[in-house]
Amino acid sequence: MGKRAVIDLGTNTFHLLIANRHPAGHWQTLLRERIFVKLAEDGIEHIGDQAFARGLEALQRFRQQLDAHQVMPDTVRAYGTAALRTARNAPEFLLAVREQTGILAEAIDGHREALLIYQGVRQAVPFPDNPVLVMDIGGGSVEMVLARGEQVLWQHSFPVGVALLFRRFHKSDPIAEEEIKALEQFLDVTLAQLWDILAQHPTPTLIGAAGAFDIIDHLLLDPDTKPPLYGYIPVERFDPLYEQVIGSTLAERESWEDLMPERREMIVVGLILIRHILRRGVMREVYTSVYAMKEGMLAEGLL
Repeated sequence: MGKRAVIDLGTNTFHLLIANRHPAGHWQTLLRERIFVKLAEDGIEHIGDQAFARGLEALQRFRQQLDAHQVMPDTVRAYGTAALRTARNAPEFLLAVREQTGILAEAIDGHREALLIYQGVRQAVPFPDNPVLVMDIGGGSVEMVLARGEQVLWQHSFPVGVALLFRRFHKSDPIAEEEIKALEQFLDVTLAQLWDILAQHPTPTLIGAAGAFDIIDHLLLDPDTKPPLYGYIPVERFDPLYEQVIGSTLAERESWEDLMPERREMIVVGLILIRHILRRGVMREVYTSVYAMKEGMLAEGLL
């Protein structure tokens, strides 16, 4: 057995997972930690000075956790996603991470990220016997995998993360109807590959990992009765939540105890994205997954 650690350097959030591998092949979680850094606060093309500093501080915190758990350097993997694929100064950031923390982080492409997310979700959610769309909404990009059981039929990464949608479309409070329409028109064009593949493979099931799906889980499901690693929501239960969130102001959302403070700004565009896919895909159900890319990194034995 041995300790392993994986770090997901997302556009909005950095995640650390430390686990212990047993001879039987399963993993025992020792630590989970996430820190909201908002790398794309000033746009995804450049990591601003404050975001740069927050990112380094987060990884210095992770370094302390790795040392406290006595995780060997060669058993740590750190992967950056959309912001670290796109920002002009991403190489500078990754170099600073290495010099200040000793953590060797690298950016991975969207297809690789999508498959890691799929591998993570497969461990948490009982897939129904029909095609499913696995979706992870990040700050800078959204990864999607169309699969049927163990068979991956298609995967893609789209530049429609909530940080980008929020900066471009969410100007009013509450969001205006014309802003919703403009966002949906943008999705109609940008997600053209998705609409084509859904036309070829009717897909009644959406499986969402992390981000906005965490919020759906927290707001709609009872933690005392739902399974520990996933949730299930028929589409008709999503619509009232959508209407409530879309019609709310930021001040109103700040009073919602079940809504994490870091999600209160961008949840609106996240739910618009989800509803648009549910409607255009004529989907009937949503699963939410506790596991995502980090668990996929462990599952594939990348360490």
